[in-house]
Amino acid sequence: MNLSYHIPTRIIFKDDAFEAIPDYKLPGIKALIAVGGTSSKKLGYLDRLTASLKKCRTSYVVYDKIQPNPLKSHVQEAAELARLEKCDFVIGLGGGSVMDSAKAIALLYKNGGDLWDYVDGGTGKRLPVRNGALPIVLFSTTAATGTETNPFAVITKEITNEKAGLYNDRLFPAMSFIDPKLTLSVSPKLTAFQGFDILLHAAEGYINKNSNPLSDLYALKSVALVAQNLPRAVADGGDLEARRNLCLANILSGFVECLSGCTSEHAMEHALSAYHQGLPHGAGLAFLCVDYFNYFLAICPDRLKELSLAAGSYGKAEGFIEFLNTLKKDCGLSDIDYKPYGLNKNMILNYTKNALDVMGGLFEADRKRLDFKDVMKIYNHCFMQGVFTSKSPE
Repeated sequence: MNLSYHIPTRIIFKDDAFEAIPDYKLPGIKALIAVGGTSSKKLGYLDRLTASLKKCRTSYVVYDKIQPNPLKSHVQEAAELARLEKCDFVIGLGGGSVMDSAKAIALLYKNGGDLWDYVDGGTGKRLPVRNGALPIVLFSTTAATGTETNPFAVITKEITNEKAGLYNDRLFPAMSFIDPKLTLSVSPKLTAFQGFDILLHAAEGYINKNSNPLSDLYALKSVALVAQNLPRAVADGGDLEARRNLCLANILSGFVECLSGCTSEHAMEHALSAYHQGLPHGAGLAFLCVDYFNYFLAICPDRLKELSLAAGSYGKAEGFIEFLNTLKKDCGLSDIDYKPYGLNKNMILNYTKNALDVMGGLFEADRKRLDFKDVMKIYNHCFMQGVFTSKSPE
């Protein structure tokens, strides 16, 4: 067994986290705040953040163009703004897209050039990150990606339809403020998508060939928390206990990503949302998960049996597949209409090539490596399952 444990992020998990900012020493005196264009402003989160920064005598400049499935062009623009304003740390306020963008901005600020110089995959140049990154502080408004506790960021290069990852130990946030009350405003549909994101980070980490006893502990607990709490949060968005438990599950899934990692399912989803940038990452994972894990039933049945037990399902490998189907039904995702997101069965060849070319490294983490035909078969089966109907929770 090989194991390296390095998760240096200070996690502040509490209600009303904005008001707690003055209790902690921030890693700089002027921040570039990366934020999306709507919800964090509309809900007053940005105002609460900046009010607390003023109490700390910390100055800031706001970049507010980040969008779901964040774009390289926006990262480039924000990093240039940070240079012009002489910022010395980056704050990400929002969901996974904003937080990933904050990491990429922090890296690009210190190293210059083009962001794709540092991407390992697709048309990335794979250059070394010699100068690290600015310190990063994150304020999460969702429970989804685990980026609050890991050194990864995923960005889309829109010109080439590449959605690829950055990795560097300096991308671990210096601090992550996680306030479950901030997730109360997330709609039922997005709560469901984000819950599947948490679940599948954990489950993929558990079947990853690099799994280890520590990642296994975190993964199984994360799966159990999602199974117990996601339907509750979808049914009642104001269920704060369920929200807290999903935030905890999300932290643990981030640990799993650090210790074992994702598998090729993520490469396959990134191919979908690279072409269809309006597709939420969790929605793409929910679209793929049943057929993807069904592929691994014969490859690692003991692992799926243990996932099934953690989820409270039947104590057999097939039980995890049944659980996924039941969870999708309970969360209103079993009959969701994917047409508005642009998914197109005539593009399966494109999706397959993109998954293998851009994030091929994730296929190396599978216990049995999927080849081109395997990937196409999974995509084809997903498109055959009658997912294009008219009902979805709002």
